[in-house]
Amino acid sequence: MFFDWSAIPGALPILWQGMIVTLQITLVGVLVGVLLGTLLALFRLSPSRLLSWFSATYVTIFRSIPLVMVLFWFHLVLIPLIVGLLFPGQRLELRFITALTAFSLFEASYYAEIIRAGILSVTKGQLSAGLALGMNRGQVMRLVILPQALRRMVPLLLTQAIILFQDSTLVYVINLDDFFRKAYNVGNTVGTLNELILFAGAVYLVICTLASGCVRQLHRKLTVLAR
Repeated sequence: MFFDWSAIPGALPILWQGMIVTLQITLVGVLVGVLLGTLLALFRLSPSRLLSWFSATYVTIFRSIPLVMVLFWFHLVLIPLIVGLLFPGQRLELRFITALTAFSLFEASYYAEIIRAGILSVTKGQLSAGLALGMNRGQVMRLVILPQALRRMVPLLLTQAIILFQDSTLVYVINLDDFFRKAYNVGNTVGTLNELILFAGAVYLVICTLASGCVRQLHRKLTVLAR
């Protein structure tokens, strides 16, 4: 089979615009997901049955629904409704807002379980020792338990970020021009669709392979430091 790669150099500026969108979705999804996931993890471990129930319900719901369906529901119902109530009459880029919101809330459910497992991996004696020194539970969690748990969680958190980067291609269902959709549109326009899709796949492969290698190196270093 003959492949025509001649369209790729000229398409690079357009593809880079799509990559910026992909990276923005990934970065916001990771940052908000980790922050919200930490809060959900603390709620899940809270003595309050209400907070624990809320966190467990949130995690169960989002982990039980395919991400593509979450994107559809947010795009068709939730985001237009919320934006219409908060910003009536304003023209906003709803597709981008939908992607940021859906990925952030969806990823928070996965980060919550990673963080909860990390916190539980710290021995209960750490909590008892902190309380014996006069700290309250919040101080022990913030100053003693979370720093130790974070060291153990970092490789898993970064791995989930790589998965989020890969899953960002699903925004094609809401017609958002991320890297993959830009490649598809360019290829479809100039008649080299197969080549552009193969090129996009190669870019994802290289980025994710390099990122995974960095995570493995970091995991080895953290394992050595923990000994």
